[in-house]
Amino acid sequence: MTQTGLWLIMLLPLICGALIAMGYAFFCKKPALSGYLGIAGVGGSLLLSIWGLTGLLGKEGVSHYASGFSWFSIGNSVDISLNLNFDPLAGIMCFVILFVSLMVHIYSQGYMHGDKGYPRYYAFLSFFTASMLGLVLSDNLLFTFFFWELVGLASYLLIGFWFTRPAAANAAKKAFIVTRIGDVGFLAAILILFANTGTLDINSLNGMAEMGFIGAGTVTVAALGIFAGAVGKSAQFPLHVWLPDAMEGPTPVSALIHAATMVAAGVFLVARTYPIFESSATAMLWVSIIGAVTAIFAATMALVMNDMKRILAYSTVSQLGYMMLGLGTGGIAIGIFHLFNHAFFKSLLFLGSGSVNHATGTFDIREMGGLSKPMPVTSKTFLIASLSLAGIWPLSGFFSKDEILAGAMDGQVILFILALITVFLTAFYMFRLYFVAFGGTYRGKGHPHESPKVMSWPLLILVVPSVISGLLNAGGSFSGFLGEEVHTGFFEGLFGILLHPLALVSLAVAGGGIYLAFLMYKKKSLSPAVFSERFKWLYMIFSKKYWMDELYEGVISRTLLMKGLFAFAAFFDKKVVDGGLNGFFIQKVLFSRLFSRFRTADERIVDGAVNGVAAITVESGKVGRKAQTGQLQSYGIYLAAGVVVLVMAALIIW
Repeated sequence: MTQTGLWLIMLLPLICGALIAMGYAFFCKKPALSGYLGIAGVGGSLLLSIWGLTGLLGKEGVSHYASGFSWFSIGNSVDISLNLNFDPLAGIMCFVILFVSLMVHIYSQGYMHGDKGYPRYYAFLSFFTASMLGLVLSDNLLFTFFFWELVGLASYLLIGFWFTRPAAANAAKKAFIVTRIGDVGFLAAILILFANTGTLDINSLNGMAEMGFIGAGTVTVAALGIFAGAVGKSAQFPLHVWLPDAMEGPTPVSALIHAATMVAAGVFLVARTYPIFESSATAMLWVSIIGAVTAIFAATMALVMNDMKRILAYSTVSQLGYMMLGLGTGGIAIGIFHLFNHAFFKSLLFLGSGSVNHATGTFDIREMGGLSKPMPVTSKTFLIASLSLAGIWPLSGFFSKDEILAGAMDGQVILFILALITVFLTAFYMFRLYFVAFGGTYRGKGHPHESPKVMSWPLLILVVPSVISGLLNAGGSFSGFLGEEVHTGFFEGLFGILLHPLALVSLAVAGGGIYLAFLMYKKKSLSPAVFSERFKWLYMIFSKKYWMDELYEGVISRTLLMKGLFAFAAFFDKKVVDGGLNGFFIQKVLFSRLFSRFRTADERIVDGAVNGVAAITVESGKVGRKAQTGQLQSYGIYLAAGVVVLVMAALIIW
């Protein structure tokens, strides 16, 4: 791949988005053109990324493609460059981002049809895609942070796309503010690394960390700072609260955010700077713990949700926890492989939920039911994606999920148990959703129907990787491409994997979750009401989402910030700043009044002395002026008299 091709991967969606934005008035008259232009930009970038991947796979000795230029430098010590690096990790991420984005662009032609903001939507969508591509291709932490913030801005614009709706506007602000909390840690880590190493080049920093050139304390603090940014972007506990509310944006946007862009950014960042994390056992442990806790924490909340998109949102939070657990206990390949597989079946689930909403006008599963007959394509594709998410063999989710379990079992037994419980919960809540929404009889209004082909075809296309992408690591091919060896010996082929005891255990656990959901929501031999009544306290905790929103809004926002920090700021402003300024001006007034009492002395003594000197000078001038007659004879007499006086004085002195 050429250097021009590398730059175009990022620039094509950006250029197309800019053209849509600049031609907004024109596209409002012919909105379909904005969709076609957005699809062309993303499609072109996808072809270029495939070209780059085939180059990495097919040429011996080619490990990456790079291009860049120096942005600014200070002497010989500081050089900040914008470098693009297309290595196996970046190539995989580019493919996932662009493939899912292309499906979302195509699908949106049907879903957003007739919306007044149609051109604006495609401009934002292209900008979102370009920002994420810039993030994964950047080889400099400063520019990574720059694109990191652009991703946050783009998500803000898309979550709040229907900004006239208060819920959407509030959700956009919530996402923007909460993720900024983590970004403070990321920025601090960048400054710490630069202060200690003098470089922001990611490859150089990774190399220094591997060689032990960065102090143990420094590398731990830096890794935890980077992880703080990842916790915010990837909605990990305790900064997960923004993601479920992000459902207020258009459903195709949710598919892109949850599958391949914003929430994937945090996982990617940890993977990109993985040698820094590996150099700190403390940082790796925290990545594992936060990942495992988030996985089970979010899964419990998904159990009691009735909004289809919110169930999927908490599912995303849980699966991102799985990815972090994989990175913390296994390695780059394990975490990224689950990200890779998850992107396909999760985007399929979200687009499927959009198809259901298009047909029924609601996301409340209690107002659905019996949708499998009128919506066969949506129903079948949703079922396959649900099975993949539950980790059922031989679908893609099974392979990556069980590799994470294997990595956790090797070193962290408690975390392994939490992850295994999450397997059961995941299978249960996904098939609770499926049986309630697609089984039984229809309980809503109107007459559900299958979505148009422009929305159905992306579902059918996404089914393919949801089924087969897990086989890419059979024998460790995926891991080998990323430069890692499979440390668990888990991948033994499509059928050989079933001989692994852990595979059988995880299948049994997932099957148990599906079977319980079948008994409660399909066969109805067990009553959900009885369970919720018997475990009322648990149901209350889960449905209230552990009161995390109340904690942030009531305790942190209102009490600590408004009554604490903000009250202190108001006190400081009023008493210190205003008090200081008022005291200064009062002092000025007092001094002016004090000195006014000396006005008479000033006028009579100071002014009198000055005026007296002036008067003496004037009178002396008058006397001297009389001697200035203009007659030469007089001047001669004065001169002679002066000479006589001087001679006499000299004689006397001598």
